[in-house]
Amino acid sequence: MEQNKFFPEIRGNFGFGCMRLPMKDGKVDAEEFCRMADAFINAGFNYFDTAHGYLGGQSETAIRDCVAKRFDRSRFLLTDKLTDPYFKSEADIRPFFERQLAWCGVDYFDFYLMHAQDKNNYEKFKRCRAYETAWELKKEGRIRRFGISFHDKAEVLDRILTEHTEVEIVQIQFNYLDYEDASVESRKVYEVCEKHGKPVIVMEPVKGGSLVNLPAAADTILRDLGGGSNASYALRFAGGFPNMAMVLSGMSDMAQMEDNLSAMRDFRPLNDAEKAAVRKVCDIFHSLNLIPCTACRYCVEENECPKAIRIPDMFSALNANEAFHDWNAGFYYNNVVVGGGHGRASDCIRCGKCERVCPQHLPIRKLLGDVAAAFEK
Repeated sequence: MEQNKFFPEIRGNFGFGCMRLPMKDGKVDAEEFCRMADAFINAGFNYFDTAHGYLGGQSETAIRDCVAKRFDRSRFLLTDKLTDPYFKSEADIRPFFERQLAWCGVDYFDFYLMHAQDKNNYEKFKRCRAYETAWELKKEGRIRRFGISFHDKAEVLDRILTEHTEVEIVQIQFNYLDYEDASVESRKVYEVCEKHGKPVIVMEPVKGGSLVNLPAAADTILRDLGGGSNASYALRFAGGFPNMAMVLSGMSDMAQMEDNLSAMRDFRPLNDAEKAAVRKVCDIFHSLNLIPCTACRYCVEENECPKAIRIPDMFSALNANEAFHDWNAGFYYNNVVVGGGHGRASDCIRCGKCERVCPQHLPIRKLLGDVAAAFEK
């Protein structure tokens, strides 16, 4: 396993994102997560990423039970984040930070990020002196590295990094489908990081699974390469840029872990033929005009839709209907998505709470109308 070229404490260039852990009866499947954590660490990797909003707080406590209690602290690195909904003033930050340490079962965080920064919540972080407080925690040894995760346009990131030169690392959404996307600006955001000399951590390299479960024509293009899995091409694309410190992957079962490890254990960037193939896949996606939702679930987990509408699941059903002409999408919508007391798309009261927290800046209220038109005839 090669030493990370930016941070000597990180082993390799692959991290375990803990936003999409294996679930069983509404709880993290601890047995499966333990198996996955064992495989990850035994393969030579050591970086885990979490946040309090992930899985309604279960991600942090699962890391405590399945990683922190089972491995010596020297064998793993842990990143946590300061997230907007969990503090209202500067005075709230340290107590929340202490609770995060307890939830995760550790005495310090190797990396601590200002979470999901954009032009709106950045003003709150500034007002509450969040950056200054985190830097003080670093001086005290409670944080080893300080950074941000980011979801906005390149010009906003340029402003943040200009105002906060102390930032050591930036986590961005980066994948081959978003590389030239006008709403995500992956390429431009990456170039801002290069400009400021900040190493990059990749999140959403497979775009919430969209680059794994491909439309038939796109799937054929990658299969014809005769190489790895669809996920492997996405991971290798993201990791192939010179300023990438690491690629995170959110894995929810052992099969995904094994597949990702096979791509990243002996990492090699995409060759010219593979790059040409993913460009063709992008062309197919763009022709379908699908909803670019990554199923991060911020709209339903951190903001709690007042009508309990399963927004990401609805968008997934609509995309399946459009991309795969899936006859089962309507059944899935009516029997799974709106089951168990959850709202229908037409129940939306257009409050806009979901749109204010959406990292993709999607027009969710309008899109729910499209869902209703497709499935509520």
